[in-house]
Amino acid sequence: MGKTLTPSRAQESTNAIERLYITMRHLFNRGFYKPNGVSGDGLKNALLALRPEIYGSVAEEKAELSGLVYVLERLPAGIEQCKFINLTTDEGFGNSHMEAIIPPKRRRNCYRIDDEQMNIEITRGRSDIYDILTHLTFLFIESDKICKRVLIPDTEKTIRDWSKLEATIKKDEITQEEREIALIHTANILGRSFEEILEIYGKLRTDENPERFLKIIYWLGKLSLEEEITGEKRTVTFSSLLRERLGHHIHGERWADNIKETLRAHKLLGRPIHIISANMHSVMNSLFARHALAPEFNDSSSLKIYEALSSSENETLRNKVKQVAEKNGMISLYDTSGTNIDVQIFDLAKLVSGACGYDIREEPDEKKPIIFVMDYAFGEQAYETIDELLKPFGDKKKQDAFLNVASISIMGKAGILEGGKGDLMIPSAHIFEGTADNYPFKNELCAADFEGHGLKVFEGTMVTVLGTSLQNKDILRFFHNSTWNVIGLEMEGVHYQKAIQSASKIRKSIREDVKVRYAYYASDNPLETGSTLASGGLGTTGVKPTYLITDKILKQIFNS
Repeated sequence: MGKTLTPSRAQESTNAIERLYITMRHLFNRGFYKPNGVSGDGLKNALLALRPEIYGSVAEEKAELSGLVYVLERLPAGIEQCKFINLTTDEGFGNSHMEAIIPPKRRRNCYRIDDEQMNIEITRGRSDIYDILTHLTFLFIESDKICKRVLIPDTEKTIRDWSKLEATIKKDEITQEEREIALIHTANILGRSFEEILEIYGKLRTDENPERFLKIIYWLGKLSLEEEITGEKRTVTFSSLLRERLGHHIHGERWADNIKETLRAHKLLGRPIHIISANMHSVMNSLFARHALAPEFNDSSSLKIYEALSSSENETLRNKVKQVAEKNGMISLYDTSGTNIDVQIFDLAKLVSGACGYDIREEPDEKKPIIFVMDYAFGEQAYETIDELLKPFGDKKKQDAFLNVASISIMGKAGILEGGKGDLMIPSAHIFEGTADNYPFKNELCAADFEGHGLKVFEGTMVTVLGTSLQNKDILRFFHNSTWNVIGLEMEGVHYQKAIQSASKIRKSIREDVKVRYAYYASDNPLETGSTLASGGLGTTGVKPTYLITDKILKQIFNS
C-alpha cells in the first residue's frame, strides 16, 4: 500500500483562506447571513482552522485581548451593541441627521441607525468587505466564547461573575473599588489574569467612556446570550445598491475625473507627471520643511525635523510647512468621491528660488514636472483608482487628452518576513496570493540605493495578500523558504502593477516605458511572536524609513 499523503499545515491554512473567501463572496451574492447560522459557522470554522497570527488565541477557550483591541480600532464604536449590521455603498446617509462614526484605524463612514443597527459604507471595493467580515467573524467568535463561559448548561441562568458585571455596568457611576471588583469578575469570565485585564482596560479607556472595556465585554456576551436563550439571531446584510455597484469603479471614476478637471483648470495636463502613492506629509515635508522651519531648527538634522513634525503635539510646525508649500505651487484636493484618498499636486514651475530642499535643473516651465501625491489606497481599490486615473481624459470636444505620466512610485508599510520594524523591502515582482498571477517588473529603486543608513534592506518578491488579518506563520514560512523568495507581504502591489501594465502595454494610454518604483518599510514581522500588527504601531521607528524612501524617489525624479 502507498503512503497516505497528509496535507501540510501550510496547505491546510491555504485551504482555510480559500474557504473564507469563497464563503464571503457567496454571502455577498446572497445578500445576508446570520453569524450563528450555517454560513456564519462556515466562516468561523475556517477562521479557527486558519488561526491567523494577528488573532492570537482566537482558537483557545480564553479570550484574545490584543486581537480584540486591533479589531475594535478598525470597526465603528458601538458595533458590539448591534444585532443588525448592514453593509452599504454611499447611499446619502451623510445628508441625514446622523453623524458619521469613523474607526480610528480605517477610513470608512459608519452610521448608528438605531439601538440595534449599524450601517457601514463600503466605498473601497471588495478588500473593504473582506476586512470587515473577517473582523466581525473574530468578534462573533469571542462573543460566543463569553456566552459559553457564563451560561449554566441546560438552564437560562448565568454564573455569579456575569451577574456582578451586569450590576456594575448598569450603575451611572462606579467607584475605583467597584471597578476593580468588576475587572476581577471579567478576568474570570475571559479566562485571563487580572493584570492582563487591567492592561487592556487602560488601552480601551477614553475620557468620554472610561468603562469602555467593561461595556464591550458585557455587550458581546449579552447579544450572544440573548441569541442562545431566545433564538433571535444576529444578522449581517448587504444592501442591494452595494451589490449592484461593486466592481464598477463608480468612486474611482469620480475621484479620477475630479483630479483631471483640476489639472486642466490649472493648465497642467500636458506637463510630465510623476505619480507617488504615499502619505500626505512626507513629500511635502521633504520638499519644504528644512526651509520653512530653518528658524526653529537651525543646524538640526533633517531626521530631527521630520521626527518633530510627526509628533501629534506639533500642529503649528506642520501648518507652517503647509503654508510654505501652498505658496510654492501645492494644490490640496480633499476627497469628495467616497474613496477617502486625498491628493496633493506640486507644480514645480511655481517654486520660489531657495524654497525647495532639492536642486531642480533649469528648463522651460512647460517642461517642469508635476508631482502628484495620492494617499494610500486599500487593497483592490489600488487597481480601481490607478486604472481610472491613467485613462485618457475626454473633454467636451470629445478629444481624448492623454496624461503625460513619466513615473509611478509606490511606497508604504508592509509585513516583513526577515528583519524587524522599520527595515526596508525593495520588490522585483509581485505575486497574488491564492492565484497564479505574478507581475515581474523593472524597479528603478534597488537595495544599493539604501545602503549605509543603518537599516536592513531586502530585495526580492512581495506577495499581495487578500487581507493582512488572515496570514499565519505556516503560509508565510512557505512563501519565504520556497523558490518564490518572498521578502514581505502587503495588500496593493499586484493591483497597482496590473493597472500600470494594462495602461502602458495594452491600452497605450500612457508611455510604454513609464518608470516604476516600489519600496516598503516594515510595519511588523508576522513570523515573530509579539511583532505582529496587533502588537502596536511603529511610533517614531517609521520616520527614518519613510523619509529615506521619499528622498530617493524625489532625487530620481529630479535627476531623470
